[in-house]
Amino acid sequence: MLDFAAMTPPGRSQVRLAVAGAHLSGQPLNHQLTERGATLVEATRTTPRYRLHALDTTPPKPGLVRVGPDEPGHEIEVEVWELTAEAFGTFVDEIPAPLGIGRIGLADGSEVAGFICEPYALDSAPDISRHGGWRAYLAAGAAGASAS
Repeated sequence: MLDFAAMTPPGRSQVRLAVAGAHLSGQPLNHQLTERGATLVEATRTTPRYRLHALDTTPPKPGLVRVGPDEPGHEIEVEVWELTAEAFGTFVDEIPAPLGIGRIGLADGSEVAGFICEPYALDSAPDISRHGGWRAYLAAGAAGASAS
């Protein structure tokens, strides 16, 4: 198992994590953060270098992908949560493919750990970026739709 405590920057015992879908406040997997003592730091947006796709998962989840320099991207709503390095390690250990953790660029220019999606899962996943985030997509009544 990876030693996530060793990956925490010197002088910091907390990890900041950006979430964009089922782990947002009020969403079905948020308890996986709160049960680990995570605290909400802020609601913000990514840089305009991302696309969001509706994955065919249970519960429904989006996949966030950074686009190349010549591809159109969007700012996507995210929440940044803070949890201990140990809690982060147990959290990451439960993440199912095609999701994973990478670095996410935020609107303020900073980067934090955050959910990313493996490209193979996007072939059948509608692009929902125009909604600006998972909550807006759900509010539009689009969850489970084949296109958006």
